[in-house]
Amino acid sequence: MHLSMVGINHQTAPVSLREKASVRASQMDDTLQILKTHIDRGVVLSTCNRTEIYGMETGNNVGESGVLNFLERYFGISRGELSGYTYHYFDRRVAEHLFSVASGLDSMVIGEHEVLGQVKNALEHAEKAGAVNLPLRRLFQDAIRTGRRAREETGISKNALSVSSVAVELAAESVGDLGQKAMLLIGAGEAGRLVAQAARDRGTHQIKVASRTFERASVLARALGGCPLSFEEIIPELTASDLIITCADAPHTLITPAHIERAMQNRNGNPMVIVDIAVPRNVAPEVGEMERVFLYNIDDLNNISEKNRRVRESEKKKAEILIGMEVDKFNSWWQTFSIRPVITALMNRANRIRTSQLNKTLKKLPPLNDEERYSLEKMTEAIVAKLLKDPISLLKENAGGNGDYASAVRQLFRLEVEEHG
Repeated sequence: MHLSMVGINHQTAPVSLREKASVRASQMDDTLQILKTHIDRGVVLSTCNRTEIYGMETGNNVGESGVLNFLERYFGISRGELSGYTYHYFDRRVAEHLFSVASGLDSMVIGEHEVLGQVKNALEHAEKAGAVNLPLRRLFQDAIRTGRRAREETGISKNALSVSSVAVELAAESVGDLGQKAMLLIGAGEAGRLVAQAARDRGTHQIKVASRTFERASVLARALGGCPLSFEEIIPELTASDLIITCADAPHTLITPAHIERAMQNRNGNPMVIVDIAVPRNVAPEVGEMERVFLYNIDDLNNISEKNRRVRESEKKKAEILIGMEVDKFNSWWQTFSIRPVITALMNRANRIRTSQLNKTLKKLPPLNDEERYSLEKMTEAIVAKLLKDPISLLKENAGGNGDYASAVRQLFRLEVEEHG
Protein backbone atom coordinates (compact mmCIF):
# COMPACT_ATOMS: atom_id res chain seq x y z
CA MET A 1 0.00 0.00 0.00
CA HIS A 2 1.38 3.39 -1.02
CA LEU A 3 0.39 7.02 -1.06
CA SER A 4 0.47 8.20 -4.65
CA MET A 5 0.09 11.46 -6.55
CA VAL A 6 -0.07 12.23 -10.27
CA GLY A 7 -0.15 15.83 -11.47
CA ILE A 8 0.72 18.59 -13.89
CA ASN A 9 1.61 22.16 -12.95
CA HIS A 10 2.93 25.46 -14.26
CA GLN A 11 6.50 24.13 -14.14
CA THR A 12 5.81 21.05 -16.25
CA ALA A 13 2.91 21.90 -18.57
CA PRO A 14 1.72 24.95 -20.57
CA VAL A 15 -1.58 26.62 -19.79
CA SER A 16 -3.07 25.12 -22.96
CA LEU A 17 -2.80 21.68 -21.34
CA ARG A 18 -3.54 22.75 -17.76
CA GLU A 19 -6.84 24.32 -18.77
CA LYS A 20 -7.97 21.03 -20.30
CA ALA A 21 -7.41 19.29 -16.96
CA SER A 22 -8.76 22.03 -14.71
CA VAL A 23 -11.77 21.36 -12.49
CA ARG A 24 -14.14 24.22 -11.71
CA ALA A 25 -15.46 24.45 -8.15
CA SER A 26 -18.99 23.72 -9.35
CA GLN A 27 -17.77 20.51 -11.02
CA MET A 28 -15.70 19.14 -8.15
CA ASP A 29 -18.33 16.92 -6.52
CA ASP A 30 -19.22 15.22 -9.81
CA THR A 31 -15.54 14.91 -10.70
CA LEU A 32 -14.78 13.09 -7.46
CA GLN A 33 -17.63 10.64 -7.98
CA ILE A 34 -16.24 9.76 -11.40
CA LEU A 35 -12.69 9.54 -10.03
CA LYS A 36 -13.92 6.93 -7.52
CA THR A 37 -14.72 4.63 -10.45
CA HIS A 38 -11.01 4.67 -11.37
CA ILE A 39 -9.32 4.66 -7.93
CA ASP A 40 -10.74 3.67 -4.54
CA ARG A 41 -9.91 6.90 -2.72
CA GLY A 42 -8.70 10.25 -4.05
CA VAL A 43 -8.43 14.01 -3.57
CA VAL A 44 -8.32 16.44 -6.50
CA LEU A 45 -6.37 19.68 -6.06
CA SER A 46 -7.09 21.97 -9.02
CA THR A 47 -5.86 25.58 -9.17
CA CYS A 48 -4.83 27.95 -11.92
CA ASN A 49 -1.31 26.50 -11.63
CA ARG A 50 -1.92 22.79 -11.14
CA THR A 51 -4.16 19.76 -11.28
CA GLU A 52 -3.00 17.02 -8.92
CA ILE A 53 -4.75 13.82 -7.91
CA TYR A 54 -3.77 12.24 -4.60
CA GLY A 55 -4.75 8.65 -3.90
CA MET A 56 -3.81 5.23 -2.57
CA GLU A 57 -2.13 2.39 -4.40
CA THR A 58 -2.79 -1.21 -3.34
CA GLY A 59 -2.09 -4.56 -4.90
CA ASN A 60 -5.47 -4.44 -6.64
CA ASN A 61 -5.37 -0.83 -7.75
CA VAL A 62 -2.41 0.80 -9.46
CA GLY A 63 -2.75 4.50 -8.84
CA GLU A 64 -0.90 6.00 -11.81
CA SER A 65 -2.71 3.84 -14.32
CA GLY A 66 -6.09 4.59 -12.72
CA VAL A 67 -5.43 8.33 -12.63
CA LEU A 68 -4.18 8.43 -16.23
CA ASN A 69 -7.27 6.52 -17.34
CA PHE A 70 -9.38 9.06 -15.47
CA LEU A 71 -7.59 12.03 -17.08
CA GLU A 72 -7.92 10.47 -20.50
CA ARG A 73 -11.61 9.61 -20.26
CA TYR A 74 -12.93 12.47 -18.12
CA PHE A 75 -11.00 15.35 -19.67
CA GLY A 76 -10.48 13.84 -23.10
CA ILE A 77 -6.69 14.16 -22.83
CA SER A 78 -4.78 11.39 -24.62
CA ARG A 79 -1.77 9.63 -23.11
CA GLY A 80 0.29 11.16 -25.89
CA GLU A 81 -0.71 14.70 -24.86
CA LEU A 82 0.18 13.96 -21.22
CA SER A 83 3.50 12.31 -22.03
CA GLY A 84 6.40 14.29 -20.61
CA TYR A 85 4.17 16.71 -18.67
CA THR A 86 3.04 14.65 -15.66
CA TYR A 87 4.90 13.82 -12.46
CA HIS A 88 4.21 10.86 -10.18
CA TYR A 89 5.29 10.67 -6.52
CA PHE A 90 5.00 8.04 -3.79
CA ASP A 91 4.77 8.02 0.01
CA ARG A 92 7.27 10.47 1.58
CA ARG A 93 7.72 12.36 -1.70
CA VAL A 94 3.95 12.91 -1.84
CA ALA A 95 4.04 14.51 1.61
CA GLU A 96 7.09 16.65 0.73
CA HIS A 97 5.34 17.95 -2.36
CA LEU A 98 1.94 18.66 -0.81
CA PHE A 99 3.46 20.33 2.26
CA SER A 100 5.49 22.59 -0.04
CA VAL A 101 2.39 23.37 -2.10
CA ALA A 102 0.37 24.28 1.02
CA SER A 103 3.22 26.48 2.26
CA GLY A 104 3.34 28.43 -1.00
CA LEU A 105 6.83 27.21 -1.96
CA ASP A 106 5.69 25.48 -5.13
CA SER A 107 3.59 28.41 -6.34
CA MET A 108 4.36 30.71 -9.25
CA VAL A 109 4.55 33.46 -6.63
CA ILE A 110 6.49 32.22 -3.59
CA GLY A 111 4.55 32.57 -0.34
CA GLU A 112 1.17 33.44 -1.87
CA HIS A 113 -1.81 32.84 0.40
CA GLU A 114 -4.52 31.55 -1.94
CA VAL A 115 -3.20 28.01 -2.33
CA LEU A 116 -3.61 27.14 1.37
CA GLY A 117 -7.34 27.74 1.11
CA GLN A 118 -7.43 25.70 -2.08
CA VAL A 119 -5.77 22.74 -0.33
CA LYS A 120 -8.32 22.99 2.46
CA ASN A 121 -11.21 23.14 -0.03
CA ALA A 122 -9.87 20.09 -1.87
CA LEU A 123 -10.02 18.04 1.33
CA GLU A 124 -13.49 19.32 2.21
CA HIS A 125 -14.87 18.35 -1.21
CA ALA A 126 -13.28 14.90 -0.98
CA GLU A 127 -14.68 14.37 2.52
CA LYS A 128 -18.15 15.31 1.28
CA ALA A 129 -17.83 12.86 -1.60
CA GLY A 130 -16.70 10.03 0.67
CA ALA A 131 -13.46 9.83 -1.27
CA VAL A 132 -10.91 9.96 1.57
CA ASN A 133 -9.59 7.45 4.05
CA LEU A 134 -7.47 7.96 7.15
CA PRO A 135 -4.06 8.28 5.38
CA LEU A 136 -5.32 10.89 2.87
CA ARG A 137 -7.16 12.80 5.59
CA ARG A 138 -4.05 12.84 7.79
CA LEU A 139 -1.86 13.86 4.82
CA PHE A 140 -4.01 16.89 3.96
CA GLN A 141 -4.63 17.94 7.56
CA ASP A 142 -0.89 17.87 8.24
CA ALA A 143 -0.25 19.82 5.02
CA ILE A 144 -2.73 22.53 6.06
CA ARG A 145 -1.15 22.79 9.50
CA THR A 146 2.32 22.98 7.93
CA GLY A 147 1.19 25.72 5.54
CA ARG A 148 -0.07 27.78 8.46
CA ARG A 149 3.14 27.25 10.43
CA ALA A 150 5.29 28.28 7.46
CA ARG A 151 3.42 31.57 7.18
CA GLU A 152 3.40 32.24 10.91
CA GLU A 153 6.96 31.22 11.76
CA THR A 154 8.88 32.44 8.69
CA GLY A 155 8.74 35.53 6.51
CA ILE A 156 7.76 33.53 3.43
CA SER A 157 4.46 35.39 3.12
CA LYS A 158 5.54 38.78 4.43
CA ASN A 159 4.44 41.35 1.85
CA ALA A 160 3.91 38.43 -0.49
CA LEU A 161 2.41 39.04 -3.89
CA SER A 162 -0.47 36.93 -5.09
CA VAL A 163 -1.07 35.90 -8.67
CA SER A 164 -3.75 38.57 -8.69
CA SER A 165 -1.44 41.37 -7.56
CA VAL A 166 1.23 40.26 -10.02
CA ALA A 167 -1.39 40.56 -12.76
CA VAL A 168 -1.97 44.19 -11.79
CA GLU A 169 1.78 44.89 -11.73
CA LEU A 170 2.13 43.39 -15.19
CA ALA A 171 -0.72 45.58 -16.44
CA ALA A 172 0.88 48.70 -14.93
CA GLU A 173 4.12 47.95 -16.77
CA SER A 174 2.14 47.80 -20.01
CA VAL A 175 -0.14 50.84 -19.74
CA GLY A 176 1.58 53.09 -17.23
CA ASP A 177 -0.24 55.08 -14.55
CA LEU A 178 -3.30 53.03 -13.59
CA GLY A 179 -4.90 56.08 -12.01
CA GLN A 180 -5.75 57.38 -15.48
CA LYS A 181 -7.05 54.09 -16.85
CA ALA A 182 -10.46 52.46 -16.85
CA MET A 183 -10.42 48.87 -15.64
CA LEU A 184 -12.93 46.13 -16.35
CA LEU A 185 -12.76 43.18 -13.98
CA ILE A 186 -14.53 40.02 -15.13
CA GLY A 187 -15.04 37.69 -12.18
CA ALA A 188 -16.03 38.64 -8.62
CA GLY A 189 -14.70 35.61 -6.77
CA GLU A 190 -11.67 35.55 -4.46
CA ALA A 191 -9.20 36.08 -7.31
CA GLY A 192 -11.30 38.95 -8.63
CA ARG A 193 -11.45 40.60 -5.23
CA LEU A 194 -7.66 40.43 -4.85
CA VAL A 195 -7.13 41.86 -8.33
CA ALA A 196 -9.46 44.77 -7.63
CA GLN A 197 -7.83 45.55 -4.30
CA ALA A 198 -4.37 45.48 -5.85
CA ALA A 199 -5.52 47.77 -8.68
CA ARG A 200 -7.10 50.21 -6.25
CA ASP A 201 -3.88 50.26 -4.22
CA ARG A 202 -2.07 51.21 -7.44
CA GLY A 203 -4.38 54.19 -7.97
CA THR A 204 -7.16 52.79 -10.15
CA HIS A 205 -10.48 54.53 -9.45
CA GLN A 206 -12.43 53.67 -12.58
CA ILE A 207 -13.31 50.08 -11.79
CA LYS A 208 -16.21 48.14 -13.23
CA VAL A 209 -16.94 44.63 -11.99
CA ALA A 210 -18.83 42.00 -13.98
CA SER A 211 -19.99 38.66 -12.65
CA ARG A 212 -22.46 35.95 -13.57
CA THR A 213 -24.16 36.83 -10.31
CA PHE A 214 -25.01 40.53 -10.34
CA GLU A 215 -25.33 40.57 -6.57
CA ARG A 216 -21.70 39.45 -6.17
CA ALA A 217 -20.58 42.09 -8.66
CA SER A 218 -22.55 44.71 -6.70
CA VAL A 219 -21.02 43.75 -3.34
CA LEU A 220 -17.45 43.92 -4.68
CA ALA A 221 -18.04 47.09 -6.69
CA ARG A 222 -19.61 48.81 -3.66
CA ALA A 223 -16.60 47.93 -1.51
CA LEU A 224 -14.27 49.41 -4.15
CA GLY A 225 -16.33 52.46 -5.04
CA GLY A 226 -16.80 51.00 -8.51
CA CYS A 227 -19.70 50.08 -10.73
CA PRO A 228 -21.28 46.62 -11.07
CA LEU A 229 -22.14 45.08 -14.43
CA SER A 230 -24.06 42.04 -15.55
CA PHE A 231 -22.36 39.50 -17.80
CA GLU A 232 -24.49 40.75 -20.69
CA GLU A 233 -22.82 44.18 -20.40
CA ILE A 234 -19.24 42.88 -20.75
CA ILE A 235 -18.95 43.05 -24.54
CA PRO A 236 -20.36 46.62 -24.91
CA GLU A 237 -18.04 47.73 -22.09
CA LEU A 238 -14.87 46.54 -23.83
CA THR A 239 -14.61 49.71 -25.92
CA ALA A 240 -14.27 51.96 -22.87
CA SER A 241 -11.81 49.69 -21.04
CA ASP A 242 -8.07 50.31 -21.11
CA LEU A 243 -7.30 47.42 -18.82
CA ILE A 244 -9.28 44.18 -18.73
CA ILE A 245 -8.55 41.50 -16.17
CA THR A 246 -10.41 38.23 -16.45
CA CYS A 247 -10.60 35.60 -13.74
CA ALA A 248 -14.09 34.19 -14.16
CA ASP A 249 -14.92 30.57 -13.43
CA ALA A 250 -16.28 29.80 -16.88
CA PRO A 251 -16.22 26.59 -18.94
CA HIS A 252 -15.67 28.36 -22.26
CA THR A 253 -14.12 31.46 -23.85
CA LEU A 254 -15.88 34.71 -22.95
CA ILE A 255 -13.99 37.13 -25.22
CA THR A 256 -13.22 36.37 -28.87
CA PRO A 257 -11.18 38.19 -31.54
CA ALA A 258 -14.44 39.48 -33.07
CA HIS A 259 -15.39 41.13 -29.76
CA ILE A 260 -12.04 42.89 -29.47
CA GLU A 261 -11.96 43.88 -33.13
CA ARG A 262 -15.27 45.72 -32.76
CA ALA A 263 -14.11 47.39 -29.55
CA MET A 264 -10.81 48.58 -31.05
CA GLN A 265 -12.59 50.25 -33.97
CA ASN A 266 -13.95 52.83 -31.52
CA ARG A 267 -10.86 53.40 -29.35
CA ASN A 268 -9.10 55.94 -31.58
CA GLY A 269 -5.93 53.86 -31.65
CA ASN A 270 -5.61 53.63 -27.88
CA PRO A 271 -4.02 50.34 -26.79
CA MET A 272 -5.82 47.74 -24.72
CA VAL A 273 -4.21 45.45 -22.15
CA ILE A 274 -5.88 42.18 -21.22
CA VAL A 275 -4.58 40.00 -18.39
CA ASP A 276 -6.29 36.62 -18.39
CA ILE A 277 -5.50 34.77 -15.17
CA ALA A 278 -8.34 32.27 -15.51
CA VAL A 279 -7.81 28.57 -16.11
CA PRO A 280 -9.50 27.61 -18.39
CA ARG A 281 -8.72 30.88 -20.16
CA ASN A 282 -11.51 33.44 -20.57
CA VAL A 283 -9.95 35.07 -23.63
CA ALA A 284 -9.22 33.37 -26.95
CA PRO A 285 -5.41 33.27 -27.43
CA GLU A 286 -5.79 34.67 -30.98
CA VAL A 287 -6.68 38.03 -29.40
CA GLY A 288 -2.99 38.47 -28.56
CA GLU A 289 -2.14 38.60 -32.28
CA MET A 290 -4.20 41.76 -32.88
CA GLU A 291 -2.59 45.18 -33.29
CA ARG A 292 -2.38 47.42 -30.21
CA VAL A 293 -3.84 44.65 -28.04
CA PHE A 294 -1.56 43.20 -25.37
CA LEU A 295 -2.79 39.87 -24.01
CA TYR A 296 -1.10 38.12 -21.09
CA ASN A 297 -2.10 34.79 -19.57
CA ILE A 298 -1.19 33.07 -16.33
CA ASP A 299 2.12 31.77 -17.69
CA ASP A 300 3.22 35.29 -18.64
CA LEU A 301 3.37 36.19 -14.94
CA ASN A 302 6.56 34.18 -14.54
CA ASN A 303 8.92 37.11 -15.17
CA ILE A 304 7.59 39.18 -12.28
CA SER A 305 7.11 36.20 -9.98
CA GLU A 306 10.76 35.22 -10.53
CA LYS A 307 11.84 38.53 -8.93
CA ASN A 308 9.68 37.68 -5.94
CA ARG A 309 11.22 34.21 -5.84
CA ARG A 310 14.78 35.57 -5.59
CA VAL A 311 13.86 38.04 -2.83
CA ARG A 312 12.30 35.24 -0.79
CA GLU A 313 15.06 32.69 -1.23
CA SER A 314 16.37 33.01 2.37
CA GLU A 315 12.88 32.73 3.83
CA LYS A 316 12.22 29.78 1.56
CA LYS A 317 15.14 27.93 3.12
CA LYS A 318 13.70 28.52 6.60
CA ALA A 319 10.32 27.23 5.44
CA GLU A 320 11.95 24.17 3.87
CA ILE A 321 13.54 23.26 7.23
CA LEU A 322 10.14 23.53 8.91
CA ILE A 323 8.52 21.47 6.14
CA GLY A 324 11.21 18.80 6.49
CA MET A 325 10.45 18.44 10.19
CA GLU A 326 6.72 18.14 9.52
CA VAL A 327 7.31 15.60 6.74
CA ASP A 328 9.42 13.52 9.15
CA LYS A 329 6.51 13.48 11.62
CA PHE A 330 4.03 12.45 8.97
CA ASN A 331 6.38 9.86 7.49
CA SER A 332 6.91 8.27 10.90
CA TRP A 333 3.15 8.00 11.36
CA TRP A 334 2.67 6.69 7.83
CA GLN A 335 5.35 4.00 8.12
CA THR A 336 3.78 2.66 11.29
CA PHE A 337 0.30 2.88 9.81
CA SER A 338 1.27 1.10 6.61
CA ILE A 339 2.50 -2.03 8.45
CA ARG A 340 -0.46 -2.20 10.82
CA PRO A 341 -2.35 -4.61 8.53
CA VAL A 342 0.58 -7.06 8.61
CA ILE A 343 0.91 -6.82 12.40
CA THR A 344 -2.84 -7.20 12.85
CA ALA A 345 -2.94 -10.22 10.54
CA LEU A 346 0.02 -11.81 12.35
CA MET A 347 -1.56 -11.34 15.78
CA ASN A 348 -4.94 -12.56 14.60
CA ARG A 349 -3.44 -15.72 13.09
CA ALA A 350 -1.44 -16.43 16.24
CA ASN A 351 -4.48 -15.94 18.44
CA ARG A 352 -6.65 -18.16 16.25
CA ILE A 353 -4.07 -20.93 16.60
CA ARG A 354 -3.75 -20.31 20.35
CA THR A 355 -7.51 -20.38 20.88
CA SER A 356 -7.96 -23.50 18.77
CA GLN A 357 -5.22 -25.42 20.57
CA LEU A 358 -6.39 -24.23 23.96
CA ASN A 359 -9.93 -25.44 23.34
CA LYS A 360 -8.66 -28.83 22.16
CA THR A 361 -6.56 -29.13 25.33
CA LEU A 362 -9.42 -28.13 27.61
CA LYS A 363 -11.60 -30.87 26.17
CA LYS A 364 -8.97 -33.47 27.13
CA LEU A 365 -8.50 -32.18 30.68
CA PRO A 366 -10.71 -32.76 33.69
CA PRO A 367 -13.17 -29.90 34.33
CA LEU A 368 -11.36 -26.77 35.55
CA ASN A 369 -12.71 -24.03 37.76
CA ASP A 370 -12.85 -20.41 36.57
CA GLU A 371 -9.55 -19.47 38.20
CA GLU A 372 -7.73 -22.41 36.62
CA ARG A 373 -9.21 -21.66 33.18
CA TYR A 374 -8.22 -18.00 33.56
CA SER A 375 -4.64 -18.93 34.49
CA LEU A 376 -4.32 -21.27 31.51
CA GLU A 377 -5.77 -18.61 29.18
CA LYS A 378 -3.30 -15.99 30.40
CA MET A 379 -0.37 -18.40 30.11
CA THR A 380 -1.12 -19.11 26.43
CA GLU A 381 -1.58 -15.38 25.74
CA ALA A 382 1.83 -14.68 27.35
CA ILE A 383 3.51 -17.36 25.22
CA VAL A 384 2.08 -15.84 22.01
CA ALA A 385 3.02 -12.30 23.07
CA LYS A 386 6.62 -13.28 23.80
CA LEU A 387 6.97 -15.23 20.57
CA LEU A 388 5.67 -12.26 18.51
CA LYS A 389 7.50 -9.52 20.42
CA ASP A 390 10.71 -9.58 18.36
CA PRO A 391 9.05 -10.01 14.93
CA ILE A 392 6.67 -7.11 15.63
CA SER A 393 9.50 -4.92 16.97
CA LEU A 394 11.56 -5.58 13.84
CA LEU A 395 8.56 -4.80 11.63
CA LYS A 396 8.13 -1.43 13.34
CA GLU A 397 11.84 -0.62 13.33
CA ASN A 398 12.11 -1.37 9.60
CA ALA A 399 8.78 0.10 8.52
CA GLY A 400 10.61 2.77 6.55
CA GLY A 401 12.55 0.29 4.45
CA ASN A 402 11.62 -1.30 1.17
CA GLY A 403 8.99 -3.60 2.65
CA ASP A 404 11.17 -6.74 2.77
CA TYR A 405 10.41 -7.43 6.44
CA ALA A 406 6.66 -7.13 5.99
CA SER A 407 6.80 -9.27 2.85
CA ALA A 408 8.84 -11.93 4.62
CA VAL A 409 6.40 -12.09 7.53
CA ARG A 410 3.48 -12.43 5.14
CA GLN A 411 5.13 -15.37 3.40
CA LEU A 412 6.49 -17.11 6.50
CA PHE A 413 3.15 -17.08 8.29
CA ARG A 414 0.95 -17.32 5.13
CA LEU A 415 -0.95 -14.22 6.16
CA GLU A 416 -4.04 -12.90 4.43
CA VAL A 417 -3.59 -9.18 4.95
CA GLU A 418 -6.55 -6.83 4.67
CA GLU A 419 -5.41 -3.44 3.41
CA HIS A 420 -6.73 -0.21 4.90
CA GLY A 421 -9.69 1.17 2.96
